[in-house]
Amino acid sequence: MSRKKKIMFVCLGNICRSPMAEFIFKSIVSERGGNMEAASSGTSDEEYGNPVYPPAARILARHSVSCSGKRATQFTRADYGHYDLIVCMESRNIRCLERMLGGDPQRKIVRLLDFTDNPRDIADPWYTRDFEKAYDEIREGCTALYDSLERKDST
Repeated sequence: MSRKKKIMFVCLGNICRSPMAEFIFKSIVSERGGNMEAASSGTSDEEYGNPVYPPAARILARHSVSCSGKRATQFTRADYGHYDLIVCMESRNIRCLERMLGGDPQRKIVRLLDFTDNPRDIADPWYTRDFEKAYDEIREGCTALYDSLERKDST
């Protein structure tokens, strides 16, 4: 049996996209019986301690995904060592982490939608107000990420 894979999802404030990804990914793992764990954090501390932004929590609830009890945290240097994969929502998150860490020596920082057939950033719904689109893109990315990890695990 393979070791449990640990995934950290990252966005700016950890109140919209990355917690959506964390809980969508957890629901996929639960549905499929995978051996993976997920967490989320932000590159900024400006939302530290705040709950998931209500419109993001509502869109998750509409899709029967709970994010109950989640509070925003900030990514730390220790997270880099603890997680197998650091999955960012947009290129700017990657640049912030690489600045914070002085690079990505283990090449574990990736962008979520790079696992799909249509690589792109996921726009921040805090600004766009389009939480449905963010949910759909995050679900697409999490499904593709899960499938990719399962393929690697079976080889």
